[in-house]
Amino acid sequence: MILIPAIDLYERKAVRLFKGQYDQMTVYTNDPAAKAKEIEASGASWLHVVDLEGARDGTTPNLEVIQEIASSTSLKIEAGGGIRSIETIETILGAGVTRVIIGTRALEDETFLKEALDRFGSAIAVGVDAKDGYVATHGWTKVSDQDAEAFIAHLRDLGTASVIATDISKDGAMKGTNLELYRRLSALEGIDIIASGGVSSLEDIRALREIGVSGAILGKAMYTGAVDLGEALRTAEGEL
Repeated sequence: MILIPAIDLYERKAVRLFKGQYDQMTVYTNDPAAKAKEIEASGASWLHVVDLEGARDGTTPNLEVIQEIASSTSLKIEAGGGIRSIETIETILGAGVTRVIIGTRALEDETFLKEALDRFGSAIAVGVDAKDGYVATHGWTKVSDQDAEAFIAHLRDLGTASVIATDISKDGAMKGTNLELYRRLSALEGIDIIASGGVSSLEDIRALREIGVSGAILGKAMYTGAVDLGEALRTAEGEL
């Protein structure tokens, strides 16, 4: 299993939200690129970056920060937030990103998603953010009537290579992740599931590895010191 540390961007700062609420935001550093270098030095190979302003507004206000991270590290970056056009995908990939995460528009416009998958293949991942079992959109500010697990199965059928699946109720709460959800999703063949939201201990990481998800995203626990990143990386690889 690959452990993917996360940097969420807001006004060019690295922040974390509590359960996706923009009015419950903690700023961890004004220098996200420096944080990315620390993450690389700890042994990580991937980095998960979300432009929170972009996710909410459909824009890319933190693009320069993403470019800076890409140019100053050798990390493979998956980036999302506000990715709602083919041109934006091209721009993000051109900034040095390995994989672009489509969220809101993947649900709202299947034709767009198919075009993105056809043109960019495995460089496209879909972020599925679940609130009470249903897909949330627009930076988690709206909730659709689409069942999240059924939607992920449909994404698999469309040829999506990877899904970042987040249980919003767990995100930033430091109370563990939704193991039952990931156990069910890991049974889907033909798609990589990356677990996100609430990964807050080495035990969570070990359990996700044993379940068989392909990756897990580590956010708040890394920033608060609840989890040592080096130990987390070794746990994900099965060394601890």
